Amino acid sequence: MSRTIDAHQHFWDPGRADYPWMAGDALAPIRRPFGPADLAPLLAENGLDASILVQTRSSLDETEEFLRIAQETPFVAGVVGWVDLTDPQLDATIDRLRRLPGGDRLVGIRHQVHDEADPAWIYRGDVRRGLERVFAHDLTYDLLVRTRELPAAIATVRAFPQAHFVLDHAAKPPIANGFDQNWADRIAELAACGNVWCKISGLATEAIWRDWNAERLSPYVAHVARCFGPDKLIFGSDWPVCLLAGHYGAIKQALEHCLTQLGSDIRNKAFGPNTIAAYRLPA
Repeated sequence: MSRTIDAHQHFWDPGRADYPWMAGDALAPIRRPFGPADLAPLLAENGLDASILVQTRSSLDETEEFLRIAQETPFVAGVVGWVDLTDPQLDATIDRLRRLPGGDRLVGIRHQVHDEADPAWIYRGDVRRGLERVFAHDLTYDLLVRTRELPAAIATVRAFPQAHFVLDHAAKPPIANGFDQNWADRIAELAACGNVWCKISGLATEAIWRDWNAERLSPYVAHVARCFGPDKLIFGSDWPVCLLAGHYGAIKQALEHCLTQLGSDIRNKAFGPNTIAAYRLPA
C-alpha cells in the first residue's frame, strides 16, 4: 500500500535566520521555531506517513540544514531545496549537496519566483540554463508563482517538455476576492502542457483567514482537478503557514473533503501516489 504523504511543509527558526517574507504583524503567530518534533504528532493524528520538506528562503545553508534534518527524520521523504539557478557552477553545487548526509533526499528545487520584480524572471536565459542543469540531475522544479507569473511559467514548462514541474498552491488564486477567470484560464493553459503536477495546498491562507470552509475552497479544487486530471493533483498542508487560517487537522479535512467530492480515486492518488511520481520517490 502506498505511503500517505503531506507534499508541502516547512521548518524554520526566526531566531537563527532571516525570513524576509515573514515581516508584519499579520504573520506574528507563525514567527517562532517549528521543527520535526512539532509536526510528527500532527502527521500521526491525521493518518499521514511522510512529508516533503520545502525551502523557505534563498539559502544554500538552509538546503544543507534540511538535508541533515531529512537524514535524521524518518518521515521526511524528500527535500525541495534552493540553489542559485544563475550559478555557473551549478552542477558542482548539486553534486556537493547530494554527497552530504541526507543528500539522497534532495528531490527538487524551488525559488520564490513570485517575489521577483520581473514577472518573467523564470524565463530569463540565465535562469533557464540553470533549470537545464537541475533537470539533468533528475530533480523536479517547484513553481512558486501567482497569476502574474503564470505566462512565463507556461513558456518555461513548454521549453522543458520532458522535465517534472510541480505547481505550488495552485498558483495562489485570490480566493478572498472571489473567483478570478484570468487565474482559471492560465491554470488550464499550464495544465495542458502535460508535465506539471499541481499541489492542492495553501488555499485556506488565500481565503479570508477566519471566514472560510471547504465549500469556499471547493470551486478552486474542482477547477484544477478538471485541468490537471486525477494523476496530477497532490495534497499539501503548507504547515505551518496554514496555521494562520486554521489548525493542521482542519486544513487536511477541508482539502480531503474537496477531493473526495470529486471521487475516491482522485482523493487516494492525491495523498501519495502522485507525489511519488512527481518527485520520483521510492514506491
